[in-house]
Amino acid sequence: MIRLTYPALFALILSFFGVGLAWTTGQQAAAKEGAADVVSIGNAVTEIVYALGQEHRLVARDSTSTYPAAAQDLPNIGYMRALSAEGVLSVGPNLIISTEGAGPPEVVDVLKSTGLNFIEVPEGYTPEAISEKILIIGRALEVEDAAETLAAEVTADIAAAMRNRAEGGAPKRVMFVMSAQGGKLIAAGQDTSAGAIIELAGGVNAVDGYSGWKTIEDEAATAAAPDFVLMMSRAGNHSADAETLFALPSLSTTPAAQNSALIKMEGQKALGFGPRTAEAIRELNTALYGAE
Repeated sequence: MIRLTYPALFALILSFFGVGLAWTTGQQAAAKEGAADVVSIGNAVTEIVYALGQEHRLVARDSTSTYPAAAQDLPNIGYMRALSAEGVLSVGPNLIISTEGAGPPEVVDVLKSTGLNFIEVPEGYTPEAISEKILIIGRALEVEDAAETLAAEVTADIAAAMRNRAEGGAPKRVMFVMSAQGGKLIAAGQDTSAGAIIELAGGVNAVDGYSGWKTIEDEAATAAAPDFVLMMSRAGNHSADAETLFALPSLSTTPAAQNSALIKMEGQKALGFGPRTAEAIRELNTALYGAE
């Protein structure tokens, strides 16, 4: 058994503190120099990092983070709700900035237990929530001044977009369809990002019988009587062209079908509630009510 004298024990303790101090100082220096050490999880998070001019800090992003296009050149750690701790840790981050709700929860718990700085950014579908996202991410990246400037600019842009919305009689009823695969519609109910962007653009969510995203029964879809159907612009069976969509019994007798009124928008812009939300409001408002 090794016995240490008090002076030797004290020296050993000091050596440990010295190592810890050097490691901490090194981390602080790396942060100030903008070393690449950040993983972003969630499309709005990644977009905000770029908008703050901190993209050089990123070492990886999740699969939902495809805007701006340059983000797609980063290593992809997988879908934000199906992460693996090994995949995230393999890129060597010091900081993880994640949209609230990433998972699975047990993976998030593992990542937090490693001692890495794990920042969760609350979801929210209001101008105030977007501003808060920007400020939280700015603090995490130690660029508070830039974040305050960006938050003010984005807030003012959204206010202008809403102030200058075109209108035309009764608000247009809009159904957001996430998927029409197999003829079954998954539609956005209340308390969703889709419902929020419809309302910010001056429309009304035609689906008001439930909250969240659900498969809507044919009778309920018909009864919702949307003037427009809104979908994300993407390839694959989850999307549909107007002819195919409006041939479905659930929509064939609706006002949207009668006018072949299908709107497609980039999903991240429409649903992300990040720096481009004002652009999404203008685009959707113009599609609903025409150019000013």
